[in-house]
Amino acid sequence: MTSNILLIGGSGKTGRKVVEGLKQQHQNVRLGIRNNVPAFDWDKPATWPNALAGMDKVYIVYYPDLAVPGAFEAIKSLTEEAKKAGVQKVVLLSGKGEKEAERCEQVVANSGMDYTLIRASWFNQNFSESFLLEPILAGHVALPMSNAKIPFVDTTDIADVVVKVLLDDFHNGKTYEITGPRALTFKEVVMEIAKGTGRSIHYEAVSLGKYKSMMSAAGLPDDYIWLFDYLFREVLGKEENQAITNDVEKVLGRKATDFREFVQYTTRKGIWHQGIPQSI
Repeated sequence: MTSNILLIGGSGKTGRKVVEGLKQQHQNVRLGIRNNVPAFDWDKPATWPNALAGMDKVYIVYYPDLAVPGAFEAIKSLTEEAKKAGVQKVVLLSGKGEKEAERCEQVVANSGMDYTLIRASWFNQNFSESFLLEPILAGHVALPMSNAKIPFVDTTDIADVVVKVLLDDFHNGKTYEITGPRALTFKEVVMEIAKGTGRSIHYEAVSLGKYKSMMSAAGLPDDYIWLFDYLFREVLGKEENQAITNDVEKVLGRKATDFREFVQYTTRKGIWHQGIPQSI
């Protein structure tokens, strides 16, 4: 059965893969992004009704994170607009172990619409598409929380789960915590990437205070620094958030992608060798 599905954040790390998966299933997809027609802009609620018009289902990714100030109010307003527009089902991407994000989840769960909540651990792709790519390329990664073991998850697994739960009503009303199959420290991650690429990459353990000072010195905005302080201090540092789940296998019937597999296919793409002279 074909549905009309709005993907808010449809050009992001998970969104673009969800687009691909839904199109393979012959679904009608609308991108909820600023430069689409109709446009969707989190900062311009006036754009929301047109983007939602005629949609049966919505996948919501809030940028930069559901924990930031203003996220709760935005999710509450959007959920109300979605219900008014006749949306039948909402799938919300949330963060594993984020108490503020759970407030947003409750808004969706109490909306009266069908829903599925996806709580994801930290993405593998933070090392290949996001803020940790530049340090990897530079060969020096300085990060706090050196003892935290994180069950990094691949965005392909998240996207496959999202496609499945959007199209299968069996998953209505359920909450899934999506992790990878292993919990790794930042040092172990850097060692995996160094070994897989054959490059010399050094990990330096720094205090959270020093890391915040480094971000400030780099000219990063205060709200960005606040978010990473929150994620390191309140999420990664808590033992309960380092637990591994089998929810990927539960939903998809296959194992979650191991970080080593991620390293292998990312290395093949050459992403971690940009600007690195190649030997003849």
